[in-house]
Amino acid sequence: MSVNSPPIAGGSSFAAKKTKAQAAKPPSDSSSDWLGTCLLTAKAIAAGGEMLPFPYIKGAFEIVVIVLETVEKVKKNQDDLKELCKDVLNITTIVRDEILDKVAAHGDTAAVKFKGTCEELERCLQDVLRTVEPLHKKSQGLRGRIKDHVKQVGKLTSTADQITSCRNRIGELRSNFMLRTIIQIRNQLHRDALAQVTESINNCPPPSRIFHGRRIILDRMHGYFDQNLGKQHIFLLYGLGGAGKTQIALKFIQESSQFSDIFMVDASTTDTLDAALKNIAGTKNVGDTPQDALKWLASKHHDWLLFFDNADDPKINLNSYFPQCSHGNIVITSRNPGLCVHAGLHSLVSDMEEVDAVELLLKSAAQETTLANKEIAFEIVKALWYLPLAIIQAGAFIAKLGALNSYLALYSHNRARLLSEKPAQSHDDYAWTVYTTWEISFKQLSRPAATLLQLCSFLHHEGISEKMFSEASMYELTATSPSEEELENPWQFITQFLGPTGVWDSFRFTDVTSELRAYSLINFDINSGTFSIHPLVHSWSQSILADQQEYHHSMIAIVGMSISTMTGNYLQLASLWLLPHIDALLQGGTQTTPDFNYEYGSIYNFSGRYQRAADLHTDLLMRQREILGKDHLNTLQTMVYLATTYRELGRFKEAGELDVSVLEKQRQLLGEDHPDTLHAMGSLACTYYALGKLKEAEELEVVVLEKQRQLLGEDHPDTLHAMGSLALTYHDLGKLKEAEELEVVVLDKLRQLRGEDHPDTLHAMGNLASIYAYLGKLKEAEELQVVVLEKQRQLLGEDHPGTLRAMGNLGDTYRNLGKLKEAEELGVVVLEKQRQSLGEDHPDTLRTMGNLANTYYTLDKLKEAEELEVVVLEKRRQFLGEDHPDTLLTMGNLANTYYALDKLKEAEELGVVVLEKRREILGEDHPHTLVAMRNLANTYYALGKLKEAEKLDVLIKQIEGRMG
Repeated sequence: MSVNSPPIAGGSSFAAKKTKAQAAKPPSDSSSDWLGTCLLTAKAIAAGGEMLPFPYIKGAFEIVVIVLETVEKVKKNQDDLKELCKDVLNITTIVRDEILDKVAAHGDTAAVKFKGTCEELERCLQDVLRTVEPLHKKSQGLRGRIKDHVKQVGKLTSTADQITSCRNRIGELRSNFMLRTIIQIRNQLHRDALAQVTESINNCPPPSRIFHGRRIILDRMHGYFDQNLGKQHIFLLYGLGGAGKTQIALKFIQESSQFSDIFMVDASTTDTLDAALKNIAGTKNVGDTPQDALKWLASKHHDWLLFFDNADDPKINLNSYFPQCSHGNIVITSRNPGLCVHAGLHSLVSDMEEVDAVELLLKSAAQETTLANKEIAFEIVKALWYLPLAIIQAGAFIAKLGALNSYLALYSHNRARLLSEKPAQSHDDYAWTVYTTWEISFKQLSRPAATLLQLCSFLHHEGISEKMFSEASMYELTATSPSEEELENPWQFITQFLGPTGVWDSFRFTDVTSELRAYSLINFDINSGTFSIHPLVHSWSQSILADQQEYHHSMIAIVGMSISTMTGNYLQLASLWLLPHIDALLQGGTQTTPDFNYEYGSIYNFSGRYQRAADLHTDLLMRQREILGKDHLNTLQTMVYLATTYRELGRFKEAGELDVSVLEKQRQLLGEDHPDTLHAMGSLACTYYALGKLKEAEELEVVVLEKQRQLLGEDHPDTLHAMGSLALTYHDLGKLKEAEELEVVVLDKLRQLRGEDHPDTLHAMGNLASIYAYLGKLKEAEELQVVVLEKQRQLLGEDHPGTLRAMGNLGDTYRNLGKLKEAEELGVVVLEKQRQSLGEDHPDTLRTMGNLANTYYTLDKLKEAEELEVVVLEKRRQFLGEDHPDTLLTMGNLANTYYALDKLKEAEELGVVVLEKRREILGEDHPHTLVAMRNLANTYYALGKLKEAEKLDVLIKQIEGRMG
């Protein structure tokens, strides 16, 4: 590029501005005021941009100044942004010089060619600005802005990651500009040489006048065809109908000039393929058959390009229509990803980038690019899932309607009609609407493939697994199953994929899914092994059903059948990927038809969605009572499951009522030693424990453990579960050594029987850690809790109640270890998540609130501690009662906080109540009673009540002497 370009004809003063701007060089590392220098340079370039009558140039250059001014306001991380600012300025200078050289050499009209370059620069700079702006806003105290942007731009984990990502994007952009310049030079030389040899042929139409975006794919194509000149190149663009494959290919051809002859071939059928090749032979006077054209192309050593458009039929072997030679260039557009076998390089053409989609909508709708219009357009393209054909159709309708802001309301009630309607005015020759383009593919499908697509339209559009169908194939009818008649349709579908022996045949299923993939109606993720359906195809394939209810019920049955075959740890893991599908199938309802409420409720329970589980099991219980009777064993079993869910919801009273009723009936019907009776007894013991009735819980748990040992043996999972429950009760009763001995045995056996990652093993690990913490073995507790938290995150996810519980327990141990900062950070995170997912009044939320208050107390943040403890005490009194251990614990903690705040009368009042009730409930020798005594004695000393204080001190020494 020439720095000293001649002045532009016509007296334009932009050349003078260029010289002035170049005097200010981008900053070096040694610059003392690097940001000030950057700003001076950027403003000079922007001022120069004012002199050219091209708004896109001016707009791009002005954003550079906005970026740098925003960096200037950032209080933190400013030095980290130095290299990014330098890169931004360097790439702007490259663009400025490139435009100037072309304008100087060819006049003002040449600058129009750089519109795409400037638009791409502007998009890139907008990305940079979106990253930098939250850093400035964050420094002003607006928390969480950066977190939202991180999710938007790629789930980056730190400011440094964001800055690095922007620098990489800038680097890519600079490389692309340089590569494009080289290609342009080479193409011009090639074009000049060809002009002397022969007249070239190009029967391709131009791309749509409103073509926008797709720069990444276009640059990839240019880079591929520019390498290894003289060798054969085959590039495949594949994806869903309506994704814009043909337009990308035409845009690439328009931008390229290295091809000697370009032939567009309609590859939709063998007839159109043959006709196109015959036409090539006739045009070049080399014969009149397809073979003549292929022979001529194979013998011709110029850089011809064959463009096979709409090669969608998977039954056609496209290789038969390729010239058999090692030179030439081929571009293919297809819905069939299977054509990748022919291609040297390929690109999936899917949804547009958000910024490009907005621009395309506004262009096609003939709307001004204002901020208000962009905001409306953003909502529209999001509803259209960024599919180009849908956006263009919407734009045409908006142009006819004359109002951008009315479209979404119309679309929400008339989706099928709007996506099926062909606009009268069109920007290209594409003959089909969004829905009709998929209908063409759908009509080619076999019956099993079409049925599978429509069944899956009732699931969530992502994460569809073969397993939900293969597991359903192992379903066996029971006395309480839905009837054979209700399961007839789903079973008929499943049996198509069974082999001669009745076992699931994965090959048959793959055959059917391959059909759907061949038309890009589904996509397969090789890493997860799951399928996805484009959301618009997902809704369309459901909308064309004549009997939606039949398919909906069949899919409910298939998923329910699948769940019923899963057990234990596998069911727990399966719940993570099944949950979105169950949400989609039920869509807020509480009745599954056919009746698989128990199975669906189990998934909600495993997933921590306890209220949904309770709703489903409540409906099931009502029907069972009506149909089977109140005393039927299945009815009683459902009551036990519902009691378990009530405990998770903190509804202990309702759980207790169910447990007492079930145990009484089980004893009458089955006897004292029946496994179901022992299960009901264990459930009631858990409810007693949750209600703080520790002695009643202990009595039941001792009986259950003894009988389980006799009936099932020492190593049976039910025996180990009973042992773990008794260990927890011992822990709260202050029998810490007995609790530790039992829990060590439980954990050791579960590791052998279930493995290290089983939920039961992790539960035992967490319980033992809690016992260690009370025994003062804090390092051992920490080690176990770190393992539990890591595995819960992997197995259950970050926001599952079990994961949050593990996080809270670790935070409590951190506090006891003096790691107060870590304890506070965990406590704040857990409390926020539990408030959102479980609610303000849930026992887990209140426990976390109390633990965070303890951390605040230790950090001497006494007012914050007091505020939390007052709330916790009030709610625990309301939900658990005055005598519950958790209520007394909070009362004692608040008394300590009052003492530290010098509110001694309030501390005394609470301390007296706590000591009195702990003596009554736990006895004089319990560790918690001794703690209450010491705290009250300290308060008496501070109040000057020396006699009362000394009396308590004497009593404490006597008790400690008895305990050894």
